[in-house]
Amino acid sequence: MTEQSAPTFGVLTDEAFEKSRQRIGIPERPLTPHNLEVTPDGTRHFAYGYGDDNPLWADPEYGKNTRWGTLIAPPTFLYTMGENVAGPLTPEQKQLMKGDPFAGLGSYQAVMEYEWFQPLRLGDRCQILRSQVGVQEKPSSFGGRTAHVTHDFLFANGAGEVVAVQRGTWINAERHATKEKAKDKAPVDVTTPYTDEQLAEIDAAYDAEVRRGAEPRYWEDVRIGDELQPRVKGPLTVTDVVVWHVGWGMQLTPPGAFGISRQIRRKVPGLYPPNNRNIPDTVQRLHWEPERARELGLPMTYDYGAMRETWLTHAITDWMGDDAWLWKLSCQHRKFNYIGDTSWVRGKVVDKQQTAAGHEVHLDVWVENQRGETTTPGTAVVLLPTREAAVELPQSPADTLQGMLAYDIGRLAE
Repeated sequence: MTEQSAPTFGVLTDEAFEKSRQRIGIPERPLTPHNLEVTPDGTRHFAYGYGDDNPLWADPEYGKNTRWGTLIAPPTFLYTMGENVAGPLTPEQKQLMKGDPFAGLGSYQAVMEYEWFQPLRLGDRCQILRSQVGVQEKPSSFGGRTAHVTHDFLFANGAGEVVAVQRGTWINAERHATKEKAKDKAPVDVTTPYTDEQLAEIDAAYDAEVRRGAEPRYWEDVRIGDELQPRVKGPLTVTDVVVWHVGWGMQLTPPGAFGISRQIRRKVPGLYPPNNRNIPDTVQRLHWEPERARELGLPMTYDYGAMRETWLTHAITDWMGDDAWLWKLSCQHRKFNYIGDTSWVRGKVVDKQQTAAGHEVHLDVWVENQRGETTTPGTAVVLLPTREAAVELPQSPADTLQGMLAYDIGRLAE
């Protein structure tokens, strides 16, 4: 009996949960990084891929005149970097890491959290330690059983200084339950053309965008209830997804095409399910191939959660200015953002505090579509300068990546 025809393939079992728990703390081999070094080309391509032309990310000459003294990478540029610093696995660990406990399930990014402690600067290389840090069974609107698996992506610069923590949770759901649930929902209208008036409104929002840039936004001047200037993203096209990939890389099925992808396919054939002509193609094609999306019970192809994370950081960094620091971002991807949808990125100030970390501003941020639905709600913490003092970068909870991993495992186990 093949794995695909086995009774437990695509079904969540108690054994799958136990195997997943045994993986907590074992380093995972990271993907081949899209960028080995912070370069003006790499950061520009990444930022332009989500519509952000901030010169702080793209122009070394501009960067020289900022508090950073150089070009720095956009916050979520971490997605494209990370050279493995974990040592070799023991034979026992290798055995535990064989196969996928949740093979055959649909996997959906649900939550992504970031904490940034210092920037990646021009010329920096980046180290990564990646590991699962938690797994929980939770009820879901998809129906059936779901496994919420949390992974840490811990980053340090070339000198070994902790730069950031990226903490993601993915929902692994039984695909048959996902399809049955989708049948209960009214189909989403993804084919109605936009009117000229609607497109003019979107273009006017693009034309009105203002970046704070070199003008400091002081903590004293911020008021609870202040709104961030919205950022519009859309109507989303397949071209937008392609341009995004130019800067982001492929991530899931790297690092290239044709014979190179064949090398990956030989090792992990499940990443290349056949299309309707029986040609193996990446699982990621549901983001641009409508037929594949419909096979999985969805009416249309859709974006990546990571795209919306960059959209949120775009709105926040444009609002806060060059002298501030985006410390924390947490967001939940709750609804699909389909090709053809227009997303409005919004935010408002909900609190401001003076703490040991500095002068904090707390934001509610969210992405909503043209139907008025919030697709990605989130929160953020920004450190702003005062008229008397510049921002001091926050301290990480541990000085090493291994220390950060132990800290997070302990925190999630409480």
